[in-house]
Amino acid sequence: MSPQWFGQQISAARPRVVAALAGRLRDLDLAEDAFADASAAALVAWPNQAPRDPAAWLWRAGLRKALDAKRRSAVRERAVLDEPAPPPTPEEALMAADEPIPDERLKLIFVCCHPALAPDSRAALTLKVVCGLSTKRLARAFFVAEPAMLQRITRAKKKIAGAGVPFEVPGRQAWPERLEAVLTTLEIAYAQAYEDAALAGESAGFAAEVLRLSGLLAELTPDEPEVLGLAALVRFAEARRPARLDDLGAMVPPEQQDVGLWRRDLIAEGARLLERAAGFARSGPRQILAAIHGAHCTRAETGATDWAAIAALYDVLAYLRPHAATAVNRAVAIGEARGPEAGLAELANVEGMETWLPYQTALAALSARAGRKPQAAAAYAAALALSPAPAERLYLEARRRELG
Repeated sequence: MSPQWFGQQISAARPRVVAALAGRLRDLDLAEDAFADASAAALVAWPNQAPRDPAAWLWRAGLRKALDAKRRSAVRERAVLDEPAPPPTPEEALMAADEPIPDERLKLIFVCCHPALAPDSRAALTLKVVCGLSTKRLARAFFVAEPAMLQRITRAKKKIAGAGVPFEVPGRQAWPERLEAVLTTLEIAYAQAYEDAALAGESAGFAAEVLRLSGLLAELTPDEPEVLGLAALVRFAEARRPARLDDLGAMVPPEQQDVGLWRRDLIAEGARLLERAAGFARSGPRQILAAIHGAHCTRAETGATDWAAIAALYDVLAYLRPHAATAVNRAVAIGEARGPEAGLAELANVEGMETWLPYQTALAALSARAGRKPQAAAAYAAALALSPAPAERLYLEARRRELG
C-alpha cells in the first residue's frame, strides 16, 4: 500500500464517514475523533490486507471506537472498572465491511446550518466537519485570520452541543431559514475544488460531491431559483473539467481549452436548470455566476468568448454581491473585453487581496499583456509563493518563463 493511495482513500472517505458517525453519535467532536482513531487503525491494518471498501471499514472501525470510548466514559462515571471490549482485529473489520454506510451528508449540512448559529459560522462549521477542510484552508476561503477561524468553529460546536440541536433534516417549513447557509456551504466547497484543476489536493472530492448534492437539492426544492442557479453553475463548470489540463498536467485557462473535450450533457443540463431559474424572475448571485460560466460554454457553439457579456454580468454580480473576489474577476473580464490597461485600472481599486492567489495571477497576466514585464514577473513570483496546486503551479511557471 503506497502512502499516496492511503491518503487518497482517507480523504475520499472522510465526508461520508464523518457525516454517518455524527448522525449516529449526535456529537460532532466525537465523530471527528472517531474518524481520526479509525484512520490510525487503518494505517496499521491496511498494509496487511487492503479492504474491499475502505469507507465501510472506516465507518465500522470508527463507530466501534466511539462506542467503546462512550462506554469507558460511562464506566468511569459510575466507578465500575469493567474491562472494555477488545479492539476489532483487521479480519473482523473486513468481515463487517459490507455493512452499508448511511449517507447522512445532506442531513449534517442542515444540522450545521442551524439558525441558532451565527451566520458567519454556519458555512465554516459545515466545511470543517462535513468536508474536512483544514482551519488554514478555511481561513483563506473566508478571508480571515486562522486563529479567528478556529475560534469561530469552536464556538459553533459548543453552541450545537449546548442548544441540543437535533441531528435531523428539519421539516420543509424550516428550510428557508437554513437554505442560504446550505447554498453558501456548497458554493464555497465547490470553489475550493474548482481552484484545483487536477483535483490533486484535499478538496479533490468536493467537485463530484457538490455536483451530486446540488442536483439533489434542485429536486427537493424545484421552486428555489438560487438552488437551480447553483446546480447550473456547477454543471457548466464541471463540463469543462476534462479540458482543464494539458498533456504535461498544467492548467489550461478557459479561453484556451479544447471545446471538443467539454461535456455537452452537463452543459445542456446546466442550461435547462438556468432557464427554469430565470422563469421565477428572481435573480440572485448564483444565477449570475451560472450565467457567467454558461457564457464561457457558448464558445463551443460560437467559436469565441463573449467577454463583453461576461464583463456586464460581473457588473451585475458586483451589485448583488459586492466583494473583493468579485472585483478581481470583474477586472479580468474587463481586461479581456476592453484591453489589459483597463483591467489593470480596475484591479488597482481592489485592496487587501495581495495574499489571494487569483489576485496575483490576474495581476501577472494583465501586466504581461500590457507589456509591463517587471510587474508581471513580480506578480508571478508572488503567486508561486502562495502554494498553488500542482497544475496551477505548472501553468504559472510556464507563463513566467515566457517573460524571459
